[in-house]
Amino acid sequence: MKSLALRRLWNAHDLRNRLLITVALLVLYRLAAHVPVPGVDRDAIAQVLQSSTGTGNLLGLFDLLSGGTVSNFSVLAMGVYPYITAQIILQLMVPIVPALKQRMEDDPREGKQFIERWTYYLAIPMASLNAIGQIRLFQASGLPILPHFGFTGEDLLPTITTLITMTGGTMFAIWLGELISEYGIRNQGLSLIIFSGIVSGLPSSVGQLWSDEATRYSGLALFLALVAITVFAIVVVTQGRRNVPVMYPGRRIGRRQSMPVRGSLPLLVNMAGMIPIIFASAILSFPAIIAQFFTVSQTQWVRNIALGMQDLFANQQNWGYITIYFFMVVLFAFFYTDVLFQQQNYGENLKRVGAQVPGVTKGPPTQRYLNKVLRRITLPGATLLGTVAVLPLLVGVMFVGVTSGGNAFFAIGSGLLIVVGVVKETFFGLQTELKLRGYDDQLLVH
Repeated sequence: MKSLALRRLWNAHDLRNRLLITVALLVLYRLAAHVPVPGVDRDAIAQVLQSSTGTGNLLGLFDLLSGGTVSNFSVLAMGVYPYITAQIILQLMVPIVPALKQRMEDDPREGKQFIERWTYYLAIPMASLNAIGQIRLFQASGLPILPHFGFTGEDLLPTITTLITMTGGTMFAIWLGELISEYGIRNQGLSLIIFSGIVSGLPSSVGQLWSDEATRYSGLALFLALVAITVFAIVVVTQGRRNVPVMYPGRRIGRRQSMPVRGSLPLLVNMAGMIPIIFASAILSFPAIIAQFFTVSQTQWVRNIALGMQDLFANQQNWGYITIYFFMVVLFAFFYTDVLFQQQNYGENLKRVGAQVPGVTKGPPTQRYLNKVLRRITLPGATLLGTVAVLPLLVGVMFVGVTSGGNAFFAIGSGLLIVVGVVKETFFGLQTELKLRGYDDQLLVH
């Protein structure tokens, strides 16, 4: 069945072209990922990444999630994460700022375009700020990766050039992601950009596990067990749904009136997909970067707070970080689900076609009822998603105490959840494309 589905997927000319365009753009992204920022000292970068300090662990995680661009200090060292951070900020502002909320309610399509446009604008300063923080994060180790980085004297022009180069690299990666969503696999551009970076860094991380002869087989066994648990949990979360009964009115055909039709409205347990994981990872990397601006403050209490923030958010082996990460994933699962559901406005749409949930008044009461049901089923889905998200961190912390390959294992687990989720969502998207063309073949076995 799967081979037949893949054959039909390849024989459909438009789908085949979309797949080829997607692969070509991802190859272009990976080629650009090896273009270094001018003047960078790669030996200093290698020393920082090999250290077992909190800064080294954080930068190692950045390196995995970016596909080795941090170790090369490529022009794509920040990937698309500044755009994701800007997207989170604007989505949080929609329910807070009355003008934005009114714009989204009056014309959702125009409001969505407005938010997307300003996300691009905000991504530019966010990328510049992220670049400064990332460079200072390296320099905090005492090894200047860019000897001429500074905002005074002769260092000013090289610094501006570096920031423009890195910001331009981020915008280039965002542009490639948008091209993939438009001309390649639909609505998966940025996810596939992140996915390609993580996958390209996994072999080297697995190699580090294999290099530890003392715990070589136990480390790989833990890794395979983690893969199995992650795949199973993601399938359970993404496939879970609650079918809300809906009565659709009968239709008049000539002089005959058909009976009302009983249907159902499926509400997903995890409507947000892997977005909460990506959002939480992007947001939690930001405080450590911001703290770098204040670690050299002349005020003692400001410097102490900055160092505490850096110790908390730059060390993923910290129990405080693991706890915050769990609650951030749960919070973003609720938030993103609520945003998506409000945009769909099922209450008015059902009322427009004359449909009704049995025992519930049409219109706004139906929307409130569906919101209540959705939040109830989102709670276990978000909790399970958060548990699976921190599971690699918990195993990584335990593994660090046993073997020197713990950091590598920790890095593998951090990106594994995103990889599995993106693969599954991509296959479901392709499966939907096949169904739209009249094929019922399954690319995935449920």
